[in-house]
Amino acid sequence: MSPNAADRVPLGCPDRVVSIIDGRPVAVSRDGRDLPVVYPASGETISLLREADEAEVSSAVAAARAAFDQGPWSRMDVNQRKDILYAIRDRLRGHAEELAHLEVLNTGIPISHVQGQVQRMTRNFEFFAEVASTLSGETYTQTSGYLTYVTREPKGVAALISPWNAPLALSSMRIAACIAFGNTCVLKPSEYTPVAVARMVELMHECGLPPGVVNLVNGRGAVTGAALVAHPGIDMVGFTGGTATGRAIMQAAGAKLKPCILELGGKSASIIDCGADLDRALDGALLGIFSNNGQQCLAGSRILVHRAVAERFIARFVERTRNLRIGDPMDPGTEIGPLAYEAHLERVLSYVDVARADGARLLVGGRRVEEARPGYYMQPTAVLAPSNGTRVCQEEIFGPFATFLLYDSLDEAIRIANDSPFGLVCYLWSGDLQAAMRVSRDVRAGTVWINTPMMRELRAPFGGFKQSGVGRDGASSSAEFFTELKTTTIPVDPPALRRLGRDDRE
Repeated sequence: MSPNAADRVPLGCPDRVVSIIDGRPVAVSRDGRDLPVVYPASGETISLLREADEAEVSSAVAAARAAFDQGPWSRMDVNQRKDILYAIRDRLRGHAEELAHLEVLNTGIPISHVQGQVQRMTRNFEFFAEVASTLSGETYTQTSGYLTYVTREPKGVAALISPWNAPLALSSMRIAACIAFGNTCVLKPSEYTPVAVARMVELMHECGLPPGVVNLVNGRGAVTGAALVAHPGIDMVGFTGGTATGRAIMQAAGAKLKPCILELGGKSASIIDCGADLDRALDGALLGIFSNNGQQCLAGSRILVHRAVAERFIARFVERTRNLRIGDPMDPGTEIGPLAYEAHLERVLSYVDVARADGARLLVGGRRVEEARPGYYMQPTAVLAPSNGTRVCQEEIFGPFATFLLYDSLDEAIRIANDSPFGLVCYLWSGDLQAAMRVSRDVRAGTVWINTPMMRELRAPFGGFKQSGVGRDGASSSAEFFTELKTTTIPVDPPALRRLGRDDRE
């Protein structure tokens, strides 16, 4: 593991990240607060983030408002918007190496994983351009003498708040879904991971995107995010992140009846049936919890193993976990990189003591990687929990931390899977078609993956039950959220009208 990994890569990082409003970076004033942006693999400050205050947020909202109310974007022919979205796709593809480097430098996610996220980023703009171009209305002629048609119109200005665990993939998805239908937006990425997102927004403005359509503000949630959600010029809010923050955002938005789409936390079950192909199930379970350094809402963090195969499956899982390649996230061979920031590392590590206090048995890991200090590396960890009621089974840890539970029947596995405040996804590894259909029907989760690790079908709705979110992302789901329906009725022939107030002698 090299502490100078970033120095060996020729692509650099900006000295300071600032807001982008009306297509231009905001000049840094003498007043204001700078926040450090840290490379998780070394603990070094690689850039400074200028936090946007309430006044700067207001400027960004005003730019987005003007671009929607008076600008060309909301009125533009859909084919013109589509051409610009395709141009954005092509420009981002041309800068894929640079963006991947910046993403790794800011998040610590291994480059082999980030490259897939960068491909997803570019595909998002292509996908939603196609969705918007095929959007259709409705026509009704059932009422004699009338033609009624229904159209969709862009909703307005969106506040989009994206997380630190997959900044490019998740912020680009919401931006693309928002602007493809003619809306404008103000994006606030996480203060921990703003660098690659800022570069993405810069590149978008090199492709004919009108000023004010996509604006960027930076800062902490309690400062910049709160000002953005509460601003009267915002029509809707899209948030991806933690459940507690999502609850606060929805409460603030609800005061002004602003609709919200929230993709929140998860504590998803990965069910290993006794009839599963255990080799594939082992690969899938490892990917489900340790991809993205374990920092993903859709992680299969509760691994439910049938008692008949538990001993050998868990032993093999522990062996493979010990062999995971931890190291420089810029190295294509690295499988586990550092966690995103130090406070998060300490939080994830604290659950080792929580697990012990609840009677769980530590199977592997459980410590900081001392030789990697001051980088934020943690040993991939797994525990065997005595019951699903323990905190490590009920609370989202959001790190490379797997919790094993044993079960004796499919009914019990389904009950355990559902015994959670969350309901984002569920994984099942089984050779039994009936078991697959039962899990699909009975598990309370927004997505069920059968014999596959995480696979995102953009055409299908994605979101969670219970405290895992509100609303769905996807083709028709995003169109529902980011557009308004309008009904227009026209008489085919002039209807007979009552002539109120007319003197009958006339």
